[in-house]
Order: sequence, then structure tokens, then C-alpha cells
Amino acid sequence: MPVNVTIPLSVGDVARRCGVTIATVHFYETKGLIHGWRSGGNQRRYARDVLRRVAIIRIAQRAGITLQAIKAGLDALPSDRMLTARDWARLSTRWRDMLTERIGSLVQLRDQLDGCIGCGCLSMADCPLRNPDDRLHASGSGAVLLEAAKD
Repeated sequence: MPVNVTIPLSVGDVARRCGVTIATVHFYETKGLIHGWRSGGNQRRYARDVLRRVAIIRIAQRAGITLQAIKAGLDALPSDRMLTARDWARLSTRWRDMLTERIGSLVQLRDQLDGCIGCGCLSMADCPLRNPDDRLHASGSGAVLLEAAKD
């Protein structure tokens, strides 16, 4: 028997089918990641395409993508239809680049951390972990800007 795709889903239906709590569905909606409407009986209703959107949100969160980046990605896609494989390719390409950059930063941090632990100095002038790109170290120790503000 074919499923009628025009019948909207309740918040409980969405939560159950997506494997999340009702609170999570409400949270995603308040963040603008998904959209629903109120029925005549004042109950939340969702189109079936929200199931795919929630799946994408969960995958992106698991990959460490921020909700802000997820929202920006979803906002760039049409909201009046089911997301397609092509839509996913657009999102995943953007997020892949972001993750590649993050992985590079983490590798660099890991490599610098090994060197820092090796010397143990935590030098304010030299340590890229404790004080990256510091330009004030030559002005003195401590909270140099706070001291200057008191004068």
C-alpha cells in the first residue's frame, strides 16, 4: 500500500522516526534548522521532508559541524522540496573543506603540543600554544593592556 506523502507528521512522529527526542525536534525548529506549522488544533505539524533534514543535521553534528554552519548550509538550499543527492553533495563539499581545515589545525596543535611538553617552558615569548602571535610580550609581563588602562 503506498504511503500518502501529503499527510503531515506530528512532532512525536518526527522524533520517533528520526531517533531523537521531542525536545530535540523543538530545539532544531527554534534554531531555524527545520520548519513546521500549527494545525487547526494548535499542534505542531511537519512535512515529511523534515525527516531528511533532521538526518542531515544529525550527521553534520556528529562530524563536528556547528549548528550555525548547518543552518547556513540548509538555508542555501530550497525549502519547498525534499533534499536530493545533489543538495547533499553541495553541503558535504562545503563541510568537507571546513573539516579538512579543522583537521589541519588539530594536527598542527598536536605537533606543537608535543614540542611544548618536551621543553616544559610555556614561555610567554616563544610558546605558540600558550600565547600565539603575541605582540605585547616585549612590553612586559602580565596584563600589559590592563596596566596601561589604569594610568
